[in-house]
Amino acid sequence: MNYIEAVFLCNPHSEIITEVLSAELAEIGFESFVDTERGSTAYIQESLYSKDAIDAVLENFPLESKITYTTSLIEGKDWNEEWEKNYFKPLIIDDKCIIQSTFHNEPASYEYNIYIDPKMAFGTGHHQTTELMIREILDVDFTGKSVLDMGCGTAILGILASMRGADPILAIDIDEWAYDNAKENLDLNKISNIDVQIGGADLLTGDKTFDVILANINRNILLNDIHVYASVLNPEGILFMSGFYTEDIPALTEECNKHGLSLIHSNNKDNWANVKFIKKGLV
Repeated sequence: MNYIEAVFLCNPHSEIITEVLSAELAEIGFESFVDTERGSTAYIQESLYSKDAIDAVLENFPLESKITYTTSLIEGKDWNEEWEKNYFKPLIIDDKCIIQSTFHNEPASYEYNIYIDPKMAFGTGHHQTTELMIREILDVDFTGKSVLDMGCGTAILGILASMRGADPILAIDIDEWAYDNAKENLDLNKISNIDVQIGGADLLTGDKTFDVILANINRNILLNDIHVYASVLNPEGILFMSGFYTEDIPALTEECNKHGLSLIHSNNKDNWANVKFIKKGLV
């Protein structure tokens, strides 16, 4: 799958301007953001890209800043060299979990050692939302629990859930690159109990149900698919979601409440948020 990279320059530039810009862009399908010294670089699937939609966001931008942008096509490719040179450094979380690639030389001396060789631009664990989800997984007993990793990307969340005792696990992503990369990362980590499939929420037909659902996607897709997640979540089942901002929590909570899910807690980092829901009346 090809992506469009959009480089935004903001004048003046500030953290709040970048946060608001990212939130506005997420509304029109952008799914990953890298802060820069003068603005933000954002990525969107080529099929979802619309110049008119970006121009409308900038025309109605609520803060005082002159924002310009340029775009370029990023063809699907092996991202190992790109990440090794520019972004992907070993990530250690709470001295319990290390995420690294095969080109790193960190000792495998942590409780959970995860190897990720990314064939896509996203999903290495370095984004705030992925880190938030990893911390949730480290805090929950997954022993014997059936898990859905929705929008799995590199399958990093499913891999950690498996290491924490989850079984069986279904990992789903619409991106063929993600599917291929997830399969390779399962082999790297010697994980054999994760079934990876290509598709979206339409694959969740009710023939399989889950004790835990992990969905790190984006606000609009989550809002659209919460009713499906609720339908395949077992009694007392837990739904973890991320990929959105703190100001999106009320809308997600309202939709979850419609489908029998109650908010347990939320966490945030740099205004990115994650939430934990459970079946209503079973808290």
